[in-house]
Amino acid sequence: MTLFAILTLFPDAVEPYLGASILGIAQEKGLARYQCVNFRDFARDRHRTVDDRPFGGGPGMVLRPEPIAACIEWLEQEHGTFRKLALCPAGKPFRQSMAEELSKDERVLLLCGRYEGYDQRLLDELGFETISLGDYVLSGGELGALAITEAAVRLIPGVLGDNRSAIEDSFQEGGGLDHPHFTRPRNWRGREVPEVLFSGNHKSIREWRAKEAQQRTRERRPDLADSDN
Repeated sequence: MTLFAILTLFPDAVEPYLGASILGIAQEKGLARYQCVNFRDFARDRHRTVDDRPFGGGPGMVLRPEPIAACIEWLEQEHGTFRKLALCPAGKPFRQSMAEELSKDERVLLLCGRYEGYDQRLLDELGFETISLGDYVLSGGELGALAITEAAVRLIPGVLGDNRSAIEDSFQEGGGLDHPHFTRPRNWRGREVPEVLFSGNHKSIREWRAKEAQQRTRERRPDLADSDN
């Protein structure tokens, strides 16, 4: 079972999603476990302060290292060492290959930033990896932490009803995009399902799907067309 610890100032925004759909099913099956912790609870002053003005001036506030470090130390005393990820626009782009790695880890900690970000000393001292979902900025790391958690959890064997669903996803085999999918009705608003899907010839269907996936990847994500992701 993998334990995902999410450190956030807004656990009430995170916890409902962790109990829903695939993430909730994984927990019910005993394949994943989640723990949301408000690191404000580890602030030592009477105002429970977690941020302060940046040295050198500038707009906004910066998260202080002490409460977060105290929170992590408490968690690791309880459970053992975590792989530590900090959500940050300046981080390494998150990829499916990392989701596969995390699905095999025993303990993963995700730190959700706020304001202008973290005191760099915290990241350096505690050995954080910084991770970004893309070239844009959100007000906090909560959505990113949930996205990373779900991407990893759905790859844990036994979580999905059919393990082929994960194996055949986009970014999996070959690193490209998935092929188009169709279901009933056969004709919808004059649009027909490709005839090959009714042929019963599994070899032809596999070849068609592979060709469509390659074409879709070339058109929509040419950066993936010649990479292994």
